Amino acid sequence: MEMRQDHVIRLLEALASPVRLDIYRLLVEHEPDGLVAGDIAVRLDIPGNSISFHLKTLQYAGLVSGHREGRYQRYRACLMAAEGLIAYLTDNCCGHRPELCAPCVTTDVKPSLSCAASRT
Repeated sequence: MEMRQDHVIRLLEALASPVRLDIYRLLVEHEPDGLVAGDIAVRLDIPGNSISFHLKTLQYAGLVSGHREGRYQRYRACLMAAEGLIAYLTDNCCGHRPELCAPCVTTDVKPSLSCAASRT
């Protein structure tokens, strides 16, 4: 299933926040069990009154799912969303000639503009 551009933008917007990026990475680390909101807040030192805002933003983007467990909500990373995002971003790599694609290896602080430029 191909991702639509509006969904890709929603994913990127959700991950553009340092707090939400940290939350997503923490949840990926704790797959497949996930974590409850309070544990996420404690581990990342996020105020309890703002954690739900960040989790709802990630849920709306489709990066996180939440499931009720008694009084708590357990959150898990939706790995397929991140995989779909990466696939969308790299779909046309090297003009649909994957044999030309090589990993970008650079010691620069600045990212290279293209993988081809880093091989020359």
